Amino acid sequence: MIDFVKIDDDITLRRMVVRAVNPKGTVLFLHGFPETLYAWKDIAVALGADYDVHAFDWPGYGLSSRPPAGRFSYAPKDYAHVLDGYLDKAGIDRSKLTIYATDIGSLPALLLAVKDPKVAKTIIVGDFAPLNRPQHMYESLQQLKSGPAMQQARIQLNGNRDDILENAFTRGLPPAARYEISGEFRDDMTRGWNQGAMTTADAFSHYYAHFTRDQDYFESQLERLKTPVRVVWGEQDLYIKKEMGVEFAGKIQAALTLLPGIGHYPHLQLPQHVVDEVRASFQ
Repeated sequence: MIDFVKIDDDITLRRMVVRAVNPKGTVLFLHGFPETLYAWKDIAVALGADYDVHAFDWPGYGLSSRPPAGRFSYAPKDYAHVLDGYLDKAGIDRSKLTIYATDIGSLPALLLAVKDPKVAKTIIVGDFAPLNRPQHMYESLQQLKSGPAMQQARIQLNGNRDDILENAFTRGLPPAARYEISGEFRDDMTRGWNQGAMTTADAFSHYYAHFTRDQDYFESQLERLKTPVRVVWGEQDLYIKKEMGVEFAGKIQAALTLLPGIGHYPHLQLPQHVVDEVRASFQ
């Protein structure tokens, strides 16, 4: 089922839900850039026999709302508030919930967990930047952080839509490791890139404009992170180096899985591993 859920006066989310007849629990998938909820469709179907599965488009992505940045900052903290609102509106039992989050979806989930340790039974995160360590980030991502290069980096993102949607998922991987995404998923990202006055690249840029602030806040609050967390990382991640995942997992004493030969998008390159990770989280 794909429909829309109103979170507040500014935010309405497009969501996908797969319902199980006798669910063993609930899974919520949180996508990254430049994705939409269609990134999770095949995985959701694979898990749907045993679990209720949810995914939604973040504000600024797909067909979800895009309020002006003056009313909604698109910061990780704002996304954490949206996530909290979605869990309430969807009526999800947090005690039986696994959140699987990647890229820009991961920090909001963890920020919410700092505030509410009972937000989920388990949170699985990976291939993101929880800590302010620019040396472990792709150069163009470093430029998106607040600073003199930020505006030019945003302009370049907007001008490179076709290249991003064609090459971002396999960039840096050897030819033998490259993979195809579905035409349905690609078409949805293309259709959702421009909606109203804000592009997906604009939303991504606004997120990064506040990123350092929210990273620093999160690191200062790590001792309050009590929700069980697992960390999964593509060993060949070009955008956020594995050293980020190693340091983060060590700081919170979480189990870390490094996936050999896998890049920034393990859920697209190795979807069966996501299925297995989710199932293991309920055992």
